Amino acid sequence: MTHRSFAGRTVVVTGAAGGLGRSLCLHFGAAGARVAALDRDADGLQALAAEMSARGQTVLPQPCDVTDAAACATALRMASETLGRIEVLVNNAGIAHRSAFAQTRAEVIRRVMEVNFFGTVHCTQAALPDLRAARGLVIAISSVAGFSPLVGRTGYAASKHALHGFFDSLRAELAGDGVEVLLVCPSFIATGIDGAALGGDGRPAGRPRQTTGAQATPDEVAQAIVRAASRGRRLLLPGATARTAWVLSRCCPSLYAALMRRRLQAELAPTSQGD
Repeated sequence: MTHRSFAGRTVVVTGAAGGLGRSLCLHFGAAGARVAALDRDADGLQALAAEMSARGQTVLPQPCDVTDAAACATALRMASETLGRIEVLVNNAGIAHRSAFAQTRAEVIRRVMEVNFFGTVHCTQAALPDLRAARGLVIAISSVAGFSPLVGRTGYAASKHALHGFFDSLRAELAGDGVEVLLVCPSFIATGIDGAALGGDGRPAGRPRQTTGAQATPDEVAQAIVRAASRGRRLLLPGATARTAWVLSRCCPSLYAALMRRRLQAELAPTSQGD
């Protein structure tokens, strides 16, 4: 089994100011990495930078909107020039929506795709020369929604399914260059992303009534990701819910879909009635 050390390596994390991204920055920093932290939230980045610096960790906070390809290119170039050649890129930035497709405007799904899929494409393309030279690693934070249906989140599921097609294909393209790809598919994480989800009209959907399965903490998932990345894993299903979803969605897809519909029916009802 291969082992990748992050000591003295440059790691870029998008969506870094809070939730899973913040935990990933702290854990990679604790592993000795130099961390470039990207996010639209400049204040959140400064708070993260202060915390990491207090721990003796090296961090470069960079405000960046991943939907802006030019901004991504500038941020990744700055990271490389300031911290050294990029060896790990963690595509973590993402948003969610929560609404039945019949009540969802197309621009909401387009916005989710712009952040979750095209934001990842922008950053990966900008980092690719460094990653090839370093025989580096790309980590994509996908979801259970990347390999199975997720009722009431069609656009979110589409964006995560797209990541799988993109990165499975890119992994094959870059195999000769020694670049590795790790897809991470958690279930629900207690990060606030679902509470900040867009509704079908583009406004905040409000806090969901329930989620499927227990929520993991960002720290738990970040630890699992850093461990899997160091071991050269290609796929990580952190937590029992994610692993169960993987098996059920493949062995009993009809049962899985029925369970999804039943568990999320109560959550979607208020959204549908309010439209």
